[in-house]
Amino acid sequence: MKTKFAVPLALFLGLAVFFAIGLTHDPREIPSPLIDKPAPDFTLPQLHAQDRTLSLADMKGKVWLLNVWASWCAACREEHPLLVAMSKAKLVPIIGLDYKDQTPDALAWLQEHGDPYDVSIVDAEGRVGINFGVYGVPETFLIDQQGRIRFKHIGPLTRKVVDETLLPQIKALQNG
Repeated sequence: MKTKFAVPLALFLGLAVFFAIGLTHDPREIPSPLIDKPAPDFTLPQLHAQDRTLSLADMKGKVWLLNVWASWCAACREEHPLLVAMSKAKLVPIIGLDYKDQTPDALAWLQEHGDPYDVSIVDAEGRVGINFGVYGVPETFLIDQQGRIRFKHIGPLTRKVVDETLLPQIKALQNG
């Protein structure tokens, strides 16, 4: 009779522990299999000068951010003032990846909200975003001098994420 209740009780306790551990994790922190791996190669047209391109090779030797955004992205508005402030502080080059967007809409959006990007590149079909494992916009990647992805943030950047996670990693990478 005791084993009749022991098995369901053990299963219940096991599930309770499993779910309790799950509640301690931030669902926005989806581990990326690309962390510490080379960033996917790309060559894309620049938003402001479509006859010019930017490639991963162009960024070699620099610590930089790749910020995936779009004019149709409501959450991008949340992080945009923070990106503008980071741009003014000249902490690192910020490359914008305009994801599945219309060029006139993207240009108008930057005109209206300010342009924090050293360069924006156009990923109209979303292929480069897919190669980076983009779930949705906005997403931000920290890439080191060798072209390796060191950090990925899904969703809008916040002051806390920038101050407590991103800036210390940027400084550590820049200092060697």
